[in-house]
Amino acid sequence: MSKVFELWNKVGGAFGPSGRENAVCEVIAGIAGEYVDDIETDALGNLICRKKGSGKKLLFAAHMDTIGLVVTYIDEKGFIRFSPVGGLFKGDLINITVRFENGTRGVLSYEEKTPFKDLTLDNLFVDIGAADREEAEKQVQIGDFAVFDAPRFEQNGVICGPYLDNRIGCVTLLMMMEQLSGVETESDLYFVFTTQEEVGLRGAGAAAFAVEPDTAIAVDVTDTGDLPERKTPMAVDMGKGPAIKVMDRSVICTPAVCAALGQAAADCSITVQREILTAGGTDTAALQKARAGAQAGAVSIPTRYIHSPSEMCAASDVMDAAKLLARFAAQQR
Repeated sequence: MSKVFELWNKVGGAFGPSGRENAVCEVIAGIAGEYVDDIETDALGNLICRKKGSGKKLLFAAHMDTIGLVVTYIDEKGFIRFSPVGGLFKGDLINITVRFENGTRGVLSYEEKTPFKDLTLDNLFVDIGAADREEAEKQVQIGDFAVFDAPRFEQNGVICGPYLDNRIGCVTLLMMMEQLSGVETESDLYFVFTTQEEVGLRGAGAAAFAVEPDTAIAVDVTDTGDLPERKTPMAVDMGKGPAIKVMDRSVICTPAVCAALGQAAADCSITVQREILTAGGTDTAALQKARAGAQAGAVSIPTRYIHSPSEMCAASDVMDAAKLLARFAAQQR
C-alpha cells in the first residue's frame, strides 16, 4: 500500500458532500496538526492551516467537498427522489450504491419505461429497500444528503474509487506539508481545505478574502486525453506527471506563477504537463479574484472518469505534485 493510498483511504472515506464537510475536516485537521503552527475553521467551514513566516503570503488550496445528492421527495412506496449537489451525469448513476450520513445505503436506479437516451435526473430514484413511505422516513428525511458508496483500491501503480475529486488534492497538500515540516521557509504559508467548490467555488473566495495572499495555488484534478476514441483531444495523460494549469473556462493563470511552478519541477527533476481544460473550472478562479486579486496558478492531478464512482489516477503523479509544490513554496522570497 502506497503512502498516497493510505492517506486517501482515510480522507476519501469521510462523508463530505458540499455544505456537509465537517467529518472530512476533522480527519484532515487530525493529520495536519503536527505540520503547522495554527489551525482554524471559518464561518463557511474552510479549514485554514498556517505555517508561519515573515515573508509573502502563499495560499495553497484543495477543496474538501464532493458531489452528491439531496433528498427532495419520498413517494408512497418508499422510493426516494433527489436533486443533484454539484455536477451529476446520468451515465454514471445507473444501479450504483449511495450512502447517507447515518449509514443508510441505497441503490440509485431509473424508470425503465423511459428510453435511456431520454433519461434525465428526474427519471432516477434511490431504493433503500423500504416497504413504504413510513418505513423509508424512519431512515431518510427530506434534505438528507448522500454520496457515492464504492470500493477504493490500488493496483498497477494507480488508485481508483469515488471522490479523488478532490480528496486527492487534499492528500497532495498533506504530503506537501509533511515535506515542509521542520524546513525554515521565508514565506507565510497557508494550506486551505475549502468547502462548497462543487456548487460554485464558495469556500475558496471567502478564505482568500480573509488571508489576502500574494500568490494562490489551487490543487485539484483534471481530465485526461489518453482514453480510446476520446471525443475531445487533451494533452494530459495519467501517469506522465502532474499538470500545470495554463487556463480553463474560469481562469487564465498568471504566467509568472506557471513559470515558477515549472522551474520548481525542473529543480527536483519532475516531469510536468501543461493543462488547458476546455470545460469546467477550479478554486483558482475564486482565489485569483478575492479582494484586490492575487497572482494565481494551479497544479492538477490527471484523473480519469471524473465525477463517477470510479475515478482513477496514478500515485506517482500525486507524489510528484507534492514534491514540486514543496519546492515552489521553499523557493519563494
